[in-house]
Amino acid sequence: MKTRYIFLLVISAAAAAALLPAKSHGQDQSSNRAASRPQASGTAASDLLGILRHGNWQCALPGDAGGEAFIEVPEEAFRIGTASSYISPAGDGIYLMRGTEVVFTRGPKKDQRFRVLGENTLQKLNDDGSLSKLICTRISSGN
Repeated sequence: MKTRYIFLLVISAAAAAALLPAKSHGQDQSSNRAASRPQASGTAASDLLGILRHGNWQCALPGDAGGEAFIEVPEEAFRIGTASSYISPAGDGIYLMRGTEVVFTRGPKKDQRFRVLGENTLQKLNDDGSLSKLICTRISSGN
């Protein structure tokens, strides 16, 4: 008999909690959600961490009007995998994507930086931060 009373009390409490407005519980759900989000106190939205789309990325230099449209650079190619990892012809490593900049932090491409031009396109940055001519494009999902 005690189990039945406990069950009825639990059901009644759950029904009351579902029917009463959030403020009557001493909490404002919308302000709690907003407070749990990261606040932009001086940091730009472009500083958010992200990941590249998984798959094979081909890198190339621009060609000329009299010949090929682009010149593939196979040694710069890589494959993006899970957990911010990559595999290149020279080995594997890890990258970090912050906003619109990708930095390879470990492995054979360590310290190479790229600017994100689109979800499938990267442009390599020179050591001084200027854009180089090398463009990398995701050509397949890697399946």
